[in-house]
Amino acid sequence: MKRSERMVPVQRVLGSTERERARDMGAAQQGLDSAQSRLQELQQYHAEYLHGFQQTARAGRNALALRDFQVFLGRLEDAIRQQEQIVAQARQGVAGSTRLWQSAAQRVKAVDSVVGKWQGDERRHDGRLEQKETDERAQRQPARGSTGRLEQ
Repeated sequence: MKRSERMVPVQRVLGSTERERARDMGAAQQGLDSAQSRLQELQQYHAEYLHGFQQTARAGRNALALRDFQVFLGRLEDAIRQQEQIVAQARQGVAGSTRLWQSAAQRVKAVDSVVGKWQGDERRHDGRLEQKETDERAQRQPARGSTGRLEQ
């Protein structure tokens, strides 16, 4: 078995690992997208609720209603801070999974390069052997084209 053929299982394993890392990276990106979407929803809801609070304050609502608005706004702000932390963690997760995928892809590329070089070497070697055999066969065969007569 040729060297390049012995590397086929290694290539399969590395390729499988690289595809798995790519899937992990995609899942991490989806998680980040989801977390960012949730953050935007919270921020938008906060802005809308703040606008409602300002209108209620201008309308002269009672202090208890204003206090309830403020408490709820405080809770929304806490939720936004927590969601910002989730987004930051998700970004780190994407960065980490991207590094793992890039590393796996580099290994695949390196092994593919080595196998390609070995295959080229093997083709050249096989070509030289074939040429040598052809040359030997040609030397063993009697010369053709001779009529067998002596020339005068």
